[in-house]
Amino acid sequence: MTPLIAPEKGAASPGANLLSDIALPALVIHQDALDHNIGWMQAFASDRGAELAPHGKTSMAPALFQRQLAAGAWGMTLATAVQTRAAQAHGVRRVLMANQLVGAPNMALIAELLAADPDFDFHCLVDHPDQVTALGAFFGARGLALQVMIEYGVPGGRCGCRSEAEVRELARAIAGQPALRLTGIEGYEGVIHGAEAATDIRAFADSLVRLAEELRGQGAFALDRPIVTASGSAWYDLIAAAFDQLEVRERFLAVMRPGSYVVHDHGIYREAQRGVLARTGLNEGLQPALEVWAHVQSLPEPGFAILALGKRDIAHDAGLPLPLRRYRPGQTAAEAVDVSGCTVTAIMDQHAFMVVAPGTALAIGDLIALGTSHPCLTFDKWRQGCIVDEGLQVVETFATCF
Repeated sequence: MTPLIAPEKGAASPGANLLSDIALPALVIHQDALDHNIGWMQAFASDRGAELAPHGKTSMAPALFQRQLAAGAWGMTLATAVQTRAAQAHGVRRVLMANQLVGAPNMALIAELLAADPDFDFHCLVDHPDQVTALGAFFGARGLALQVMIEYGVPGGRCGCRSEAEVRELARAIAGQPALRLTGIEGYEGVIHGAEAATDIRAFADSLVRLAEELRGQGAFALDRPIVTASGSAWYDLIAAAFDQLEVRERFLAVMRPGSYVVHDHGIYREAQRGVLARTGLNEGLQPALEVWAHVQSLPEPGFAILALGKRDIAHDAGLPLPLRRYRPGQTAAEAVDVSGCTVTAIMDQHAFMVVAPGTALAIGDLIALGTSHPCLTFDKWRQGCIVDEGLQVVETFATCF
């Protein structure tokens, strides 16, 4: 007997209609907003003399990587050796791994890529002399050169040297390893919080640039135009401003690394975007492109509905899903009903509890489009997603590589 194989969750085919042809729940990206976001962020970086290396860990969707690269991205940022291998296998030629390369099996993955593809442009981070020694020994024993960047951090933050003195010491350690090439300096401002976050981030960015200038003056870098890079998806305007100086543009390759912008969100990044627009004076910003769609599964009590999706389908780490619109099978996209007055109050593995706003008519089988906060932890719950046009026709399906 041939074994039965369950279809992929969210499976769809180009030309299918989201309202009638796709098993829900489904991961949905709106093409117009996606294209807008990719073009908007690329222009934002380019207008400030910076390059863009979008953080691919957000989606781990090679189809989206290729859209970003086609729009002008310098390369892709990734977080692990496994992610790097997946990106390289799908045609990405330059990766900034904004993380430490630790452990022999992970080093071996990168060594295999570099040995098989010497033109693959790979950079990873270091923040401790012991790590420098380990990388130098591993890659030196294989006759390979590894490009590394110093990670500069903040006290109480994530990884990274905690002081300018540690950065200088680490640069000397790298110089003592023939298999390593120091190609730049990196920081991440997203771990800086508090009432004075903006002021502290500006100071951190200025320190990062000052260190880059100092190391360049000492001849520490292996590149004529070393890389100086930072920026997540919340404070990228402050990083761009620090990089948007004539001496930085001329002497360094300034690289920004936001990731979530590609689909934006309806939560924490929408709120962060308000800050960006206020600080820059721009009128138009990013647009939420990502939704998860689910059916109304049960109406067990007046004013209360159960939706057929849960923690396995949508992020809940930075806020519960947000009901946006209601559709009914057989209707058109234009007949959507606003249900933003409804509230998801709890979420289980495969169920979401929703309080129904007064006056909102729901029936079992209705389709609900839900927004999400923090898109990274929605993407990683899916192996397939679909991109739809204004009429909710599927124009492209894509796979993720988690």
